Amino acid sequence: MRIVIVDDNPMNITVVQEILKRAGYTDIIAAASGIELFGLLGLTAQGHEPSRPSRIDSGVDLILLDMMMPGMDGITACRAIQQSARLRDIPIIMVTAIGDSKKLAESLDAGAIDYVTKPINRIELLARIRVALRLKEQKDWHKDRDRRVREELQLAKEVQSAALSQPIEEEGIAIEAIFRPSEELSGDLYAWNRIDDRRYGVAVIDAMGHGISSSLVCMFIASVLKEAMTQLIEPGEVIKELNRRAQQLQFADQLIQYYFTALYALVDLEQGTVEYVNAGHPPGVIVRGNGSVEVFEQGGVAIGLFNEIEVNKHTLSISSGDRMILVTDGMLDLVAGEEDDQVECLMEALRPLGSKIPTGKLEEALFHGENESNRSDDRCLVTVDIK
Repeated sequence: MRIVIVDDNPMNITVVQEILKRAGYTDIIAAASGIELFGLLGLTAQGHEPSRPSRIDSGVDLILLDMMMPGMDGITACRAIQQSARLRDIPIIMVTAIGDSKKLAESLDAGAIDYVTKPINRIELLARIRVALRLKEQKDWHKDRDRRVREELQLAKEVQSAALSQPIEEEGIAIEAIFRPSEELSGDLYAWNRIDDRRYGVAVIDAMGHGISSSLVCMFIASVLKEAMTQLIEPGEVIKELNRRAQQLQFADQLIQYYFTALYALVDLEQGTVEYVNAGHPPGVIVRGNGSVEVFEQGGVAIGLFNEIEVNKHTLSISSGDRMILVTDGMLDLVAGEEDDQVECLMEALRPLGSKIPTGKLEEALFHGENESNRSDDRCLVTVDIK
């Protein structure tokens, strides 16, 4: 345990050092002023972050800080340390000969966690030091755990991103997506797959909730979706297979049931059709080459709620110059209006953008001026351009 004693009186430092050494604390550093303390911690003379490397590493476990010192008092020094993200978790115990309750309150407000009064009582000082060091140990443990969690979340985010389909740019079709998670991990998923020379399967999925739990559900879905697309092909069968596999998810808490909405479309370039099934998902649209907009049918039951679900397949025609747009419900928050009218409002927002504008420009137009900090839902938009 490394303890720093700060006092302008050498005798006071000697007394405290002796008390600490007899109690078994051997890693002790002394400073005669707040300025010298700043130098030890690598702060500038004004208490700012650092102009030069620290003379000691950041492993300071406790500071015993005299309140009344010439040039810079302990309260000012304490306040400056609290401004440093690197140092603010170091516990500070004020050492004072002043019994002024206002000054003591000011020191606690400045960031000190405790105080002892002079003349120093050895038993009291050691007891307060033990409490402060336990607090420091707990804070360090939580910081280390939080760091490991952040690292694992970043890894999970990279794995989830790697599972998403890459853009397709081929002779008769182009498919790409706009994807904005609300947190590190997303409950939205998009996927597409080339089935044969003329057919492509395209899916957009939105799992219940956000964060880790919904992202794990999405990863489970992604693991079975490609196989379902390539082997079953027909939209109704793909949706039924996803529902069958979703029933295999078992949770210790029987009150928790994860479900997800999905829209799966089978694009046939040779036949000039798109067949789709909507399982409780916001409808997609086709922006025609002439500027008109055709909306997919709504309806259907979300996947994972029931052992058996009824699916209804719909068919629309497609031709060169058309753009199919599939979204998750987070995209609907971009438009004003009541919940029942949001789909129509989004379509009206898309209509003037036409089917020719590049997806990147479409993203800029839709998200222009959006406040990222206020976004509470994942947002996903997939464009399928028929050439």
